[in-house]
Amino acid sequence: MADSEQAEQPGQLSVVSTASEGVRVVTLSGEIDHQTAEAMRQALEVADTANPRLVLDMRGVGFMDSTGINILITAHQALTEAGGWLRLAAPTQAVLRTIQIVGLDTVIDCHPTLRQALNA
Repeated sequence: MADSEQAEQPGQLSVVSTASEGVRVVTLSGEIDHQTAEAMRQALEVADTANPRLVLDMRGVGFMDSTGINILITAHQALTEAGGWLRLAAPTQAVLRTIQIVGLDTVIDCHPTLRQALNA
C-alpha cells in the first residue's frame, strides 16, 4: 500500500512508503537533489516513534547530491534518538560511491538487497 507517490519523470523523485515485517520501507526512484528532496524529507520524517525502524530502498535512484546526504543524516539521528534505526537497501553504484566518499556507509548500514536490509 502506497502512502505517497509522485510521477516518475526525468528530474523527478518517486516516493512510495509501505510496511514489511513491522518495518517501514520507503522506496525511492529518480534523482535526489535540491529540487526533489522535499518528497524524500517528508517520507523520512519520524512521525511514528512507536516503530522508528526504516529501510530506504534506493535501487531506483540514479543520482544523489549533498542534499540527500544531509536528509539521510538527519533521518538517521532522529530514528536513533527514537530508539530505532535506518538502513539503506540496494543503492546504485553512483549513489553508493557518493555515500562512501562522505563516509556515511560507516554510520548508516548499507545492504545490497532489500531482503538483506530487512533481515539484518
